[in-house]
Amino acid sequence: MDKSWMHADRRSKSYEFGVEAFLNFAVENLLTTTHIRCPCVKCVNLKLFGVGIIRDHVYFNGIDQSYKNWTFHGEPWEATTNASRNVEEDDGHGRYSFVSEEIDMDDNDFGDFGSDPYEFANVIGDGDQPVYPGCRKYTKLSALVKLYNLKAKHGMSDVCFTELLILQGDLLPEGNTIPTSIYEAKKTLCALGLSYEKMHACPNDCILYRKEYEDSTNCPTCGISRWKEGKDSILKEGVPAKVV
Repeated sequence: MDKSWMHADRRSKSYEFGVEAFLNFAVENLLTTTHIRCPCVKCVNLKLFGVGIIRDHVYFNGIDQSYKNWTFHGEPWEATTNASRNVEEDDGHGRYSFVSEEIDMDDNDFGDFGSDPYEFANVIGDGDQPVYPGCRKYTKLSALVKLYNLKAKHGMSDVCFTELLILQGDLLPEGNTIPTSIYEAKKTLCALGLSYEKMHACPNDCILYRKEYEDSTNCPTCGISRWKEGKDSILKEGVPAKVV
């Protein structure tokens, strides 16, 4: 299917025809008009909407141009590496460190990468690929993990992180391998089969509610409640004030 329209001017006829062709393709394959992932640059396939809203998003925000294989809309996964390529065994813990946050980063959103040898081989190859030609300090993967750690540490939104990736790509020399969207970044990280655990935390960052504090309802350091306070100033027991 022709996807050149994704790079066309959003005011052009080719973009208009391309959007309609994409939506028709999605509806025909998914058999729904109300629960479709939105591929605009802000939603990056993380949110579900009806056809009308998706059409507006794709016009106003633009489509995520890194979404080259429409797997969420009916296209099959494409193997990106040679099947004969060998991959060294790695458990994902010794070679890479990863900090995650409470965002919609679900393995089911990106396919079963952890069990796909082609996708896994491709990501392992990224570990040896310099972030730009001649760079010796960072590989594509190590740079991405560093950036994602910053996102998690400082609570950066998905939209902000995507804009940061785009800026980083513009600042680095031509030919750099920095992803251009959070969709592409998460796809790479999920391919490693990296897991994460959500934990309740003190809103003032004093403690994590684990081990000896697992059943505590107030922070032993600052005394603030573990539970979120509603607009009526009543604590919502069971709803954590902060999750990391």
